Amino acid sequence: MTAGKSSRSRLGFVVAGLLLGILMSSMDNTIVATAMGTIVADLGGLDKFVWVTSAYMVAEMASMPIFGKLSDMYGRKRFFIFGILVFLIGSALCGTAHSITQLSIYRAIQGIGGGALMPIAFTIIFDVFPPETRGKMSGLFGAVFGLSSIFGPLLGAYITDYIGWHWVFYINLPLGVVALGLILFFYSESIQHSRQKIDWTGAFTLVGAIICLMFALELGGNKYDWGSSVILALFAGFAVLFALFLFAETRAEEPVVSFSMFKNRLFASSTLIGFFYGAGFIVATVYIPIYIQGVLGGTATNSGLILLPMMLGTVVSAQIGGFLAGSGKMNYRSIMIIFSLIFLAGMALLTTLTPATPHWLVTMYMILAGLGVGASFSVLGMASIQNFDVRQRGSASSTSAFLRSLGMTLGITIFGIIQRNLMTGKLDSVFAGLSGAGQGMKNADPRELLSPEARKAIPAPVLDKITAALSSSISQTFLWALVPAVLTVLFVLWMGKDRMPRPAASGEPAKERAASRVPTH
Repeated sequence: MTAGKSSRSRLGFVVAGLLLGILMSSMDNTIVATAMGTIVADLGGLDKFVWVTSAYMVAEMASMPIFGKLSDMYGRKRFFIFGILVFLIGSALCGTAHSITQLSIYRAIQGIGGGALMPIAFTIIFDVFPPETRGKMSGLFGAVFGLSSIFGPLLGAYITDYIGWHWVFYINLPLGVVALGLILFFYSESIQHSRQKIDWTGAFTLVGAIICLMFALELGGNKYDWGSSVILALFAGFAVLFALFLFAETRAEEPVVSFSMFKNRLFASSTLIGFFYGAGFIVATVYIPIYIQGVLGGTATNSGLILLPMMLGTVVSAQIGGFLAGSGKMNYRSIMIIFSLIFLAGMALLTTLTPATPHWLVTMYMILAGLGVGASFSVLGMASIQNFDVRQRGSASSTSAFLRSLGMTLGITIFGIIQRNLMTGKLDSVFAGLSGAGQGMKNADPRELLSPEARKAIPAPVLDKITAALSSSISQTFLWALVPAVLTVLFVLWMGKDRMPRPAASGEPAKERAASRVPTH
């Protein structure tokens, strides 16, 4: 009896450590999104602000498959701890940044650590819990992800307005230290790991290809013409490296992204759905705060509060989705059809934003978007990993997380380009029709829109035209974001009729279940 209580107690501490790790890494994204307007107003570089987010995502995406494979080979614990340490180092450095470029570099360091946290945490849950409780735990993890998104905007808004945006990064330090201690002292692995060969060629060629593509998309039409030698060279580098990646994966003994996994329909559909979810949802996360501050003239606190309803919706649907999937009474496709259609409706309504849109209506749109996306965190995570044994779960989980992160990375880059070009074209039209003081502002930094103090110095007629241009560029960007939202629905229809095994009919061997538990001593 005492041993049983001790085992449950240790397991509880392990879960708490994992949840804190997820809370830390996921809350960081929402804190930064809320504070972004103030950060840009302080450091400048509105044309580069997307790199603060995309640098983190690229680094996170690059490290996910590697950490997933390493955790299958050598164990989850050491690489989860490594991820926490690197993330904390990156957080401390971000707080010292003096430019957007410097901040982006430090965010990349954070991303390397973040690449180990989310996929390994989810894999550990599948290692230590039997099938009959995995649905509840997946729903809990999805809910914590949503809760972190709630507290992130609020905490980030308060810190930004009353303490300073640097502290939105320092807040990670106490959370990370507690998570580190819990995992370090209470998690002891007992499962057998298989020694495998790391596919370094595949890892480096894939990361290099994505970096070349993102730089080409970001710099093309901005610092360089699309037909310039620099942009053409970057596109050529992407094509060559991606071709080498595909070739390497067909020859590797243990490929970093295993194409054989995609023969499983449930895994393939789940990961692709996550890819398009990431591409669409990141647009709302980034541009709603910019809309609130730049168009409606709100503070960082207003931005945080306007994101709050969306994140509440995320928490609710994550729990509902996890419960429905874990019960085994509904298949994954039926659950995701409901939530993907809600997500599509929310994104469609965001295309109607104008300077005259009232706050309460924006709130309703965000609730719908949040309800639509929340279930994907819990349901797709379970679906993608369900058909793999304990020695493949790390790779399956990291591949699924990798594709979601890739969708977010490409989404913020591509849609950032779209919004920037739309904004530039509209501002040119605005200034072409102005004279006198208006013409004198033609070369002013558009980031002034994000600073309440600077807005007061702009003549009201000019400010109205500029905010209208910003609003229109954001709403049209949401219109383009309907493309991944529609593709999400289409791939949900392809999922098949798989469902979580019912507790009484669970086919997992007793040997694996016993081997996957946290030991009592």
